[in-house]
Amino acid sequence: MEINNGEMKKKYALVTGASGGIGKELAIQFAKNGYDLVLISRRKKVLQNLADELYKLFGTESEIIEKDLEETNSAKEVVQLLSRKKISIKVLVNNAGFGTFGEFTESDFETNSKMVQLNITTLINLTHLILPSMLEKKEGKILNVASMAAFQPGPFMAIYYATKSFVLSFSESLSSELKGRGITVTALCPGPVPTGFQERAGANKAMMMNSVLTKSAEFVAKCGYFGLIKGRRVVIPGMINKLLIGLENIIPNSILINIVKNLMHKRKN
Repeated sequence: MEINNGEMKKKYALVTGASGGIGKELAIQFAKNGYDLVLISRRKKVLQNLADELYKLFGTESEIIEKDLEETNSAKEVVQLLSRKKISIKVLVNNAGFGTFGEFTESDFETNSKMVQLNITTLINLTHLILPSMLEKKEGKILNVASMAAFQPGPFMAIYYATKSFVLSFSESLSSELKGRGITVTALCPGPVPTGFQERAGANKAMMMNSVLTKSAEFVAKCGYFGLIKGRRVVIPGMINKLLIGLENIIPNSILINIVKNLMHKRKN
């Protein structure tokens, strides 16, 4: 507990992309476990409704930040606002991200740039700006939401898969660098999750979205939260998902990429 201006302050968890899906469920998990929240999304009204609900259920205080994290300076603006409000972050949850479905040659240049900005650059910048405070206090946790997509190439979602591969590699590297300094970094790598993500990606009809790999956002969030608290470096929700990732270590990449391609192929109907 921290004391600021004579008031007792709870520990704060910052969650990006908190207006729905995994982000919303992660916010609920932190609220259940005594955290106050910083909720970030472009959808202010949705965040306010979530904040009101969490206050009624758990007495959670939430700072709402309406911000488009696809913008270049968004991370710096968020941290400047937190500094003015004297809010210290104990847990950083980099959840916001999106993907697109289709052939790379038919993709949109601006959309691709925004995807890389949100999935990679903003994640890096928020981590870089918030981490010094954690190091000073010698405590803190970072949860980066990657994906099972991080473990192999992904035809029809080439850029998205590549960004998640970056998130996993970055998270594991940073975890190693920070070992013994009071800070843990966890990469959450879920399989398909029915959320608004698929609608934006245009992947609703992808075969993978109807596979045994699919898990609920609530289940994924619970796995992510408890994995984070235990200090695990990588969390893969679901036993079948774990087994599949294990098999990838022995399957030749030439075969694996064709398996992924078939899973991601659109249904004809």
